Amino acid sequence: MDEKLELTQEWDKVFPLSEKVNHKKVTFKTQYGLTLAADLYTPAASEKGKVKSEKLAAIAVSGPFGAVKEQCSGLYAMKMAERGFVALAFDPSYTGESSGEPRRTASPDINTEDFMAAVDFLSKQDNVDAERIGIIGICGWGGIALNAAAADTRIKATVASTMYDMTRVSGNDYNDAFDNEQWRHRNRESLSKQRLADPNAMAGGVLDTVPPQAPNFVHDYFDYYKTPRGYHKRSGNSNDGWRVIGTQAYANSRFLYYINEIRSAVLVMHGADAHSRYFGEAAYHYMVEGRAEGYKFVGEPNPNPENKQLLIIPDASHCDLYDGGYEEKADQGQPKNMIPWDTLAAFFAKNLK
Repeated sequence: MDEKLELTQEWDKVFPLSEKVNHKKVTFKTQYGLTLAADLYTPAASEKGKVKSEKLAAIAVSGPFGAVKEQCSGLYAMKMAERGFVALAFDPSYTGESSGEPRRTASPDINTEDFMAAVDFLSKQDNVDAERIGIIGICGWGGIALNAAAADTRIKATVASTMYDMTRVSGNDYNDAFDNEQWRHRNRESLSKQRLADPNAMAGGVLDTVPPQAPNFVHDYFDYYKTPRGYHKRSGNSNDGWRVIGTQAYANSRFLYYINEIRSAVLVMHGADAHSRYFGEAAYHYMVEGRAEGYKFVGEPNPNPENKQLLIIPDASHCDLYDGGYEEKADQGQPKNMIPWDTLAAFFAKNLK
């Protein structure tokens, strides 16, 4: 099917457009026949008004899980374009402006293919060097990015920022609190019944109100997804969330089984104060050493450990690495700039030669 998407043309991001970049809406297809919507950011035109003709390194960006390209994946892409890269922020299958029904459905295979299809698209652009393509996955898409890097050798450099391993948390809950057969069986029973009761029921996004005694990360999510800082009408996290059964396949899968075999460069970046930090640290150690706390599988040590990095950002929460973090209410809307954009750009410049 040649599905034509009706894309919003006005600027509706949660961040202002930089004068240092050019921007346009694009679409591309996946191997599953889905059409993905994306924003393509390129370095601004030269003084004469013409885009530089040399082929550039490129980066595909997606995440967080349940977010849209108008939120932080677009910000990451724009910041990388400011620093000389062609950058593509895309809505995954079944979300945002991309195609796929029913909406807000996730799949380990389809979501990994989303990244690889983005690499396909970038490889065919006249201003992109197909041998110099990297990816950035944010939050839940950090784990997906690592899975894509393990599968697709065209990906020469990967950043996993403030990552979740969505398959681990779906199967074990937070901090592996329910990593046992009994809990998983009850969860499987519940989801199996839901398929007949109401397969399209929505699970709900981030809470509309957060009690003071709620864990810090619940406040962290609210401060991003439910305030002008990050709210977007097409974002599942800002609104009604995923389908209840929308992530059912994730619980029986494991994204990171082969990441210890990634030979290309990887940077895992996490906030020191993030509730999700254990995901990033475990992924890094398994990727380098072939074993890590929380993973039952064991592999060989990585053949190229020298190009793997773990970067911990002091004082940063999970959502601080969505957009750089924000000051308290007195200075609401003023970024802290906790994301080391130049460090990320240097990582890609070094490894996308």
